[in-house]
Amino acid sequence: MTVYLDVLMLLNFLVDYALLLGTNRLAGFPPGWRRCALAAGVGGLYGGICMLPGFRFLGNPLWRLAALALMSGIAFGWDAGVLRRGVLFTLLSMALGGVALGLGSRNFGSLAVAALAVAGMCVLGFPNAPGSRRFVPAELCLDGKKLHITALVDTGNTLKDPITGQQVLVVGADIGEKLGIRREAILDPITAMKQQKIPRLRLIPYRAVGQPGGMLLAMRMDSVYLGGREASPMVAFAPNEIDRANMYQALAGGMV
Repeated sequence: MTVYLDVLMLLNFLVDYALLLGTNRLAGFPPGWRRCALAAGVGGLYGGICMLPGFRFLGNPLWRLAALALMSGIAFGWDAGVLRRGVLFTLLSMALGGVALGLGSRNFGSLAVAALAVAGMCVLGFPNAPGSRRFVPAELCLDGKKLHITALVDTGNTLKDPITGQQVLVVGADIGEKLGIRREAILDPITAMKQQKIPRLRLIPYRAVGQPGGMLLAMRMDSVYLGGREASPMVAFAPNEIDRANMYQALAGGMV
């Protein structure tokens, strides 16, 4: 049987890319398109090298696990939280191999069917997985500077600008500091506004379940883009970080 190295590497890339994206979805993380693509490229290259004369030994289980660990680090990062996703990625890869082996063939068609079977298992078997949450890229533009963050689409966030009636993007105090706003002003916005009227800044009333209502400090950006589309330029600052795991840094509500 003739094996075309470029086709094999492309096939490995596509399969690994799908598995990495699926891992992020099941684990409740943003897709991470670029990092997953880079990691899948390493996987495709590894698969091609394993087919070269003199390098077949790289296909043994130990080297395969090492390759999976490297791909996990590239795709998911190198902090302590990578272990959970790395294990999940390994299990999905093993599931894919098991389904392909059960089909009794190693051609492109059987691998494609196996990949679809694993994808179906993820979607049908875990319909309420945390990864079903929707994330969108957000871009905040202020005084010629651009800040790129990730926003969670949270339909429970109904905060609106009382003047325009438009929904407001909510970010954490850490993002506010990156925009040049002192944390003390975010924690006590009423006192901060009494002491000094700062251009672009004003107060927006809010209510939260189980908490008394209050005021959030808000700033009008030059522009705000969510998922590539322009949104309301008003951004409110919560007194704490939005997500301590840093999977996302903003709540977009029903704005997208």
